[in-house]
Amino acid sequence: MAVCLLKSPAYGQSATPNESLLVKAYELVRSNPDEAVKIGQYLLKNNPSDTQKTKFYLLLAESYWAKGDYNNSVINVFEAGKFADGAKEEEKIKILLLKSQLFRAIYLDNQSKRCLEDAAAKISELKSKEDQNFFEAKILIGNSGMYLDRQNYQKAFELLQKADKKYEPAFSKNALLRQEFYITKARALVGLAKIDSANYYLAKAQKLTKNQKNFDFLNEIALLNELSAVYFHEKQHTRAIDTLLVSMKMATQLKNEALLKVINKQLGINYLALNDKKNYQLFDNKFLKAYDTVEESEQDAVNSAYNLISQEQEADFQKAKTRYADYFYVAVGVLFFVLVAGFLLWLKNYLKKKRLKEIISYLEIRTNNPVRLQPEKRETHKKIAIPAETEQVILAKLKRFENSTRFTNKEMSLAVLAGQFDTNTKYLSEIINKHYQDNFNTYINKLRITFIIGKLKEDPNYMHYKISYLAEKSGFSSHSSFATVFKSITGIAPGTFIDLLKEETEALKQEKVNSHAV
Repeated sequence: MAVCLLKSPAYGQSATPNESLLVKAYELVRSNPDEAVKIGQYLLKNNPSDTQKTKFYLLLAESYWAKGDYNNSVINVFEAGKFADGAKEEEKIKILLLKSQLFRAIYLDNQSKRCLEDAAAKISELKSKEDQNFFEAKILIGNSGMYLDRQNYQKAFELLQKADKKYEPAFSKNALLRQEFYITKARALVGLAKIDSANYYLAKAQKLTKNQKNFDFLNEIALLNELSAVYFHEKQHTRAIDTLLVSMKMATQLKNEALLKVINKQLGINYLALNDKKNYQLFDNKFLKAYDTVEESEQDAVNSAYNLISQEQEADFQKAKTRYADYFYVAVGVLFFVLVAGFLLWLKNYLKKKRLKEIISYLEIRTNNPVRLQPEKRETHKKIAIPAETEQVILAKLKRFENSTRFTNKEMSLAVLAGQFDTNTKYLSEIINKHYQDNFNTYINKLRITFIIGKLKEDPNYMHYKISYLAEKSGFSSHSSFATVFKSITGIAPGTFIDLLKEETEALKQEKVNSHAV
């Protein structure tokens, strides 16, 4: 989860009671968002002006964001936008930045980018150079976060690398912004496996924590999570676990399920690396529980976002209708709205179909060997000399193995398969690495995922089975391991894949009905 977007508003000594409460609320947003929500709701009950409503709804949106409640955050940030006509440009930019962050969190990337572009266009209207520099840095971090969330670490790093000196004036005025920049850059470096460099920026971010007047839980959690990722790379799993437990304590205080999902997953992975199966199962179960909660919350937020975008477009249309009495312009406005709405609907369906087709195509390219696709990156290792005749015999056995369903056996392992092939594990492992560019586990997992997707496509009944049954059918020991592997190979969760496959099947049926009708 990304760090917080908004900076607390500043008021002079003549601040009204409401403004003083607003300042107090912003001090609580990153440590006690529930209390900040109560203050925001109280402020809205006192007949505030439209300008004040913008600030108060923005406070609520920021507080719900800190709680990981995307749906309520979306609703309140759009409410803030409704009253923003008379607000300062700074407030309008804050709304756009928070919208961008929310859209990115619920995978509406196009809308997220558009908000960042709109925010960038408004920067020139700010009177203060300091504010211009601050928001330019926020937009840069937002764009970098987009690339990081989609695992394009190199692009994110290139953007951040150019920013150190350019935004130094903004960093010198705002320690939280500097810390956010360091954490974001460290995240890119961890993704690029440049661990020493990542450690350098995380150490700088840690120093800034000590000087903070108001503790920022979101920044601190992001910092601790990246530190744990570094420790994982360094195989300091016990240290990574200790760090994640501190992070979990803060995320629990925020009641942020989205953060807890990430933290529980990382704890499970570290315990697995220590071969502590009991704790791995404990945190894996917590991860799955949080995953379901967050997925439901994200879907609610997506539905709210689409409804509110439509309402916003309708409101814009009504303003245009009032502004222009000429029926020609009204007609043009209606046509434009219809075209935009139609295009958004078409684009949504097109992207769904495209995504499904890409996944299906990925799994159907199996002329020679279905498990050669997307080999995992592996470290260079010393090759073992294998007699050519032996190598060909093992390859032939692998081909027959792939055409069977023996890989769905839960007990299948490198040692078991080597025994069945009358060879040793070193020969078998070397040949799989050489010819499939995968280790044994990845090789088996790809066979299993290819197998179950084939079943889903061939037999419609499979689309109605529980995920746990599909996991067992394809040879996985648990629902969670199946879901994790499925998503790592296809790019989406199994439930989402099945939903898309159902939509595609229904669409094909409808096309056949229509063609027969014609």
